Amino acid sequence: MSNAPIYKRILYKVSGEALMGKQGFGIHPETLAQVAMDIIEAKSLGVEIGVVIGGGNIFRGVSLAAKGADRVTGDHMGMLATVMNALALRMELEKQGASAAVLSGLDIPAVCQPFSQRVLDAHQENGDIVIFAAGTGSPYFTTDTGAALRAAEFGVDAILKGTQVDGVYSADPKKDKNAVRYDQITHLEVLEKGLGIMDAAAISLARDNNIPVVVFSIAEKGGLAKVLSGKGRSTTISGQ
Repeated sequence: MSNAPIYKRILYKVSGEALMGKQGFGIHPETLAQVAMDIIEAKSLGVEIGVVIGGGNIFRGVSLAAKGADRVTGDHMGMLATVMNALALRMELEKQGASAAVLSGLDIPAVCQPFSQRVLDAHQENGDIVIFAAGTGSPYFTTDTGAALRAAEFGVDAILKGTQVDGVYSADPKKDKNAVRYDQITHLEVLEKGLGIMDAAAISLARDNNIPVVVFSIAEKGGLAKVLSGKGRSTTISGQ
């Protein structure tokens, strides 16, 4: 099979928890390095890449709000956690010789560039790996929804979501041994079945913009490039 990529421009969604490695909190340096290597390998196929990273390895605003705290403040704290992860990834990508930029939905000019379409276009023309931080910049939206929004603005061919499992299942395969794995499923079926691979707003936004979502395991070294080359194990969520 040819190594020519299936998609030429993607939004890579990485869960914050994936950066913990085997730790219980924070950023595991070796895991961060592997994520960066996987992105660089994928870019070497000729793919334009934007990245969104969650912040759950550092802070989850929803968890704080569930205990009675102010949701808006909690969400802002969660956005800052994603900025920290984005800065760490940019640092690692640059360490490995790649050109990368962090664009934030929150205005933090002393730390990174605020997001705008004009700034995004400039980094695209420069061939940079663009890391989108702070979600949508507004509370009450998850990083999945932020990823779907940035994917539409970035004009991607697909969203690739790296998770702890190798695709979309009818239930959590770690808890239910009878969970059924899907190779292909539609956006509408994900919504109707209430599958929790992404929140409903993100799936709806991807569907409305005709953006397929490819779900695969982030744990496999080189998994991103394999999926892009049509070789990896994954589930594709599309409108068909």
